Amino acid sequence: MAEPTLYIRGANKIIGGDDVFVIAEIGKNFIQTLEDRPVEEYLQNAKDLVDAATSVGADAVKFQTHELEDEFINVDVISPHFKGSDRYSWIKRNMEATPLLFWREIKQHCDNRGIVFFSTPMSRKAAMKLEEVGVPLWKIGSGDVHDHVTLDFIASTGKPLIISSGMVSLKELDGVIAHIRGKGIALAVLYCVSQYPCPPELFNLATIAHLREKYPDTVIGFSDHSVDGHEVDLAAIKLGARIIEKHFSFSRDLWGADHKASITPDEMRLMIEDIRGGKAEEIDVTPYFGDRSKELEGANSIFRPYFNKALVASADIVAGTVLTKELVFAMRPKMYIEGTSADKFDMVIGKKLRRTLHKYEPIAESVFE
Repeated sequence: MAEPTLYIRGANKIIGGDDVFVIAEIGKNFIQTLEDRPVEEYLQNAKDLVDAATSVGADAVKFQTHELEDEFINVDVISPHFKGSDRYSWIKRNMEATPLLFWREIKQHCDNRGIVFFSTPMSRKAAMKLEEVGVPLWKIGSGDVHDHVTLDFIASTGKPLIISSGMVSLKELDGVIAHIRGKGIALAVLYCVSQYPCPPELFNLATIAHLREKYPDTVIGFSDHSVDGHEVDLAAIKLGARIIEKHFSFSRDLWGADHKASITPDEMRLMIEDIRGGKAEEIDVTPYFGDRSKELEGANSIFRPYFNKALVASADIVAGTVLTKELVFAMRPKMYIEGTSADKFDMVIGKKLRRTLHKYEPIAESVFE
């Protein structure tokens, strides 16, 4: 049976088959100081990272895009993986650092360098901004695979989607894949452990073999947050991974959430040289293989309450109104929102409110007639 592939029409690229698609995950690593800096400096930092990723042979660079209004309610909460800022302030800073002009310039810079540009939208409004810029594909992070508000918009674009498994159980992943396929979206799935950085011994690469067997027509990959060499990435490739995603930074000592879980340009160059040189075939996968029957690490991820979402009103809505898609936001952190889970989005559309809702008020079953 031929290896599955994913065609990126907007970039004229094919993911899968016999080749490995390497993504340099820049994310928010253009922010490198505790003190805020001008947008122009962030933009130059981002361009420098794009240039470095291009020079070491990466196929794509990926960023993260935020729109505070429909992503995060104004609560003071600190994620376990980054103590340098509360989540609301961190997302606000990221949004203000990246106006539409930032994304347009980065997209053009990537086009000029011949490297694929895309970004993870953290909400529907973020996805709408990226669609305006012209991304050729999408990536949804582990915390947003249940965000049917954003997924609904992404499906409307008809572009391929990559998802990560870092905050779901195997059963939940099955449901996510079924939902996305039901929308008619071309899909790739990345095995991921949401620890930053992640010790290689925590990986259970048997999951890659399991997913390939269960979904033989789907490209399977590996989103790797480890920083201790790249043997585990070669092992993943030997087991069938056709996408390798690694966080990318000039130094793990820079300030910010993900630098510490990133590899440097020299480290990525060595990894890509070994990938292109066929070194994966020489790797003993045994130390990383684990157990095919093991539950996904995401089933018990400590990040789930921080990153999962619930449904809220997108504006003040008077009693008697029939809910439309535009009147609903999916927002985090779900641990502070006593509303319907974001994966129930389709179930609330078309229902009539029995009372008035104010903007950001949770949408629960009790608000309907």
